[in-house]
This record gives sequence, C-alpha cells and structure tokens, in this order.
Amino acid sequence: MRAGFNMRGKHAFALAGVLAVWFAASGAHSQGGAGLPDPATVVKPQAYVSTEPIPKGKEFQIAVVVEIARGFHMNSHKPADEYLIPTSLTAQLPAGFQLADTLYPEGKLERFSFSPNKALDVYTGRVTLKMRLTAQGNAPLGPTTIPLTLRYQACNDAACLPPVKVPVMVPVSVAVAGAKAQALHPELFSAPDKKS
Repeated sequence: MRAGFNMRGKHAFALAGVLAVWFAASGAHSQGGAGLPDPATVVKPQAYVSTEPIPKGKEFQIAVVVEIARGFHMNSHKPADEYLIPTSLTAQLPAGFQLADTLYPEGKLERFSFSPNKALDVYTGRVTLKMRLTAQGNAPLGPTTIPLTLRYQACNDAACLPPVKVPVMVPVSVAVAGAKAQALHPELFSAPDKKS
C-alpha cells in the first residue's frame, strides 16, 4: 500500500481521491524512493531498566529512548488522522512478567510540505517511551530478556519510508522477593510520567 497508509472502512473511499492527487503531486512521498535511507536506520532505540535486580513481586519500568535522525519525524502514538500509522511499543512477555501500562510522550503539532493545511502530531529528535511491569512470583530467577517491538513510520518533509517493526531486547535480572535492589537511571525514571 502506498506510503504505508493503513486505510480501512469508509475512510478508504473518502481518502482515495485526496491521496491520488497527493501522490501525483508528490511522487517522492512513497515507499522505496531512490536515495531514501533504510527506515530502520533513521530511528535508533535504546532500552534502560529502572531497577537492578528486580525482586519478585515488585514493579519496575523499562524506558526506550528513541533518537530520530535530524530532518525526520515519526507519527506520535495518537496521530492527527486515523489512517496514519501510530508509533507503538509492545512486549512479548516471558512467563512471570505482567504489563501494567505503556506510557507514550505527547507529540508536537508540526506542518510539512505534504500537509500544509493541517498540522500533524509527530515525534522529532529524542523521545522516551516507557512500560510499567511487575515481576511476579513465578518469574524465573536470574538473568532473562524481555523482547519489545517498536513500530513506527519515519518521514521527512518530502518522503515517507515504509513502516517498520524494530526489535528491542531488554536484559533484566530477577531476584528473590525482598532482595535489595538498586535504582538505575534516575534521569529517566524520576520524572513524572504522562499517559498518552
């Protein structure tokens, strides 16, 4: 599907004419354009854990800090139109872990040459996505890995790259209930979170 748009239901017909004109006017705004970078290289995620080790029965957080290449943006978790692909972070949790919440930062409203009349809700620069989780009583002791998937579509002012799903592997270590734990990365986890 052109430019990675996820059109569905009644909106597909209504948008078809508008998008046809838009694609004709901006041929570069499509997947696989000549000279465009690999979409997995313009967004670089790095994961951090709030606690080491994680005692059984305790809540902890994972922060995924996303660096977006200069000149590019990606849709926020709540994009301006429902046919735009939102940024999302999902977990494939091993046995013994439970997800409490996923926290997304607020986007910024910006206008681009392909959308001059409507500001889009996007992420640029550096953004941090977080998950709140709990290590339950049946979580395996010792080191393990929590696999995450970051899904996004990166665009610049003239072209949108294909949407991608990037794996983010998060190493954690589980300890017995009541074990002493060290708080890590206070610069990421001490600030109040906003749910988006």
